[in-house]
Amino acid sequence: MSIALIDATSMYASAEKIFDPTIRKRPVIVLSNNDGAIVAMCPLAKRLGESLGIKKFAPYFMHAKAAKQAGFVVRSSNYELYADISQRMMDTCSQFGETHIYSIDECFMRFPEHYNMAMLEALGHTIRKTIWRQVRLPVGVGFGPSLTLAKAANHASKKLPGAMGVACLNNENTRHRVLTQMQCTDIWGIGRRLGKHLNTMGIANAWQLSQQCPALMRSRFSVLVENTVRELSGERRFSWDEQRAAKKEIYSTRSFGQRVSDKQLLHRSLIGHAEVASRKLRQQGSLSGAMMIFAASSPHDTQPFYKKSVMHRFAMPTADTRQMLKAVAASVETVFKPGVEYYKSGVGLIDLVAETHHQGDLFAQSDDDSALMSTLDKINQRFGRNSLNFASKGSQTGFAMRRDFLSACPTTRWQEIPTIKC
Repeated sequence: MSIALIDATSMYASAEKIFDPTIRKRPVIVLSNNDGAIVAMCPLAKRLGESLGIKKFAPYFMHAKAAKQAGFVVRSSNYELYADISQRMMDTCSQFGETHIYSIDECFMRFPEHYNMAMLEALGHTIRKTIWRQVRLPVGVGFGPSLTLAKAANHASKKLPGAMGVACLNNENTRHRVLTQMQCTDIWGIGRRLGKHLNTMGIANAWQLSQQCPALMRSRFSVLVENTVRELSGERRFSWDEQRAAKKEIYSTRSFGQRVSDKQLLHRSLIGHAEVASRKLRQQGSLSGAMMIFAASSPHDTQPFYKKSVMHRFAMPTADTRQMLKAVAASVETVFKPGVEYYKSGVGLIDLVAETHHQGDLFAQSDDDSALMSTLDKINQRFGRNSLNFASKGSQTGFAMRRDFLSACPTTRWQEIPTIKC
């Protein structure tokens, strides 16, 4: 069996170009929440940015002037547009076989063993052309006998010369040629710290990593590294059917569109974060034993930096939003300091346990109502998020993200459908 990974090229920036022909040949960068940092750059923007020092994840305000002078097109994150384009991409991929959506811009596919390399490469080009024709989204397609090799092949399809958007690592000669050109940190699951450690051991590229003794890698590092080495050799150790591990902590945090110095507004923002975090907690079937409530000013402001956090421990692990709102109400007096202009607030749920494995207190009286929370979630899922809220949340309009460069949503809003003049 061969596994394919289809990955959109600079997803956010490419999606912005689909419905705006005027920017298709220009360098495009996309900003994070509140237009804070650069989170996406199209290939042209990356090339031009190298000489200007404009890099991904850099604060935008540091490069705004240089980007404007160089003719960069700047866009705020348009999540509604990206989600719809992503769904169109996944729907197109499903025309070719079984798919597993890995992220907003990636999906895995499975193909029978009798497909040889020539057939797979031809199929890869067909998938690319079909997605381009139907969605107008550039993608790379990588094939391999394992998930890790499919990931590596996808990297090669975009980065290595001569790949033309498709790469196949289904034999040892091709694997040797491609993996020798890839750093260890280019491999799925190998981070910077681990990559540095591998380099000190004389393992300079992905091919050398694939030739290591799996048992030795396990003893020195972990089972994950052992399985990665085996996967690079063509042995299938990871499965997309494996359920992702539940998060050990759940946070909801965001910077304000404008500074907040009013205690009531800060309180309402924390309530909003508590609602988001508790919903995510219930989605993964967990309970929280404690809650962190925090707020901070900006270190870049002229006034002294201020940050305050409070830990609230629940009597029993809970996923009930009402218990979390009580925790926020009890903590806001400690967090708030008059005169501080707050830049960010948030909450974190920690000490998480699985709802199914939680051992309760036989003599304790719980105020939790799981049926009520389930009903709340179902109503908001059916009629749209925030259709039903807690009254204490109030209006959240004052906390709207700053998105000065927001594009239209022509695929999801009737009033924003493009007008074509003939």
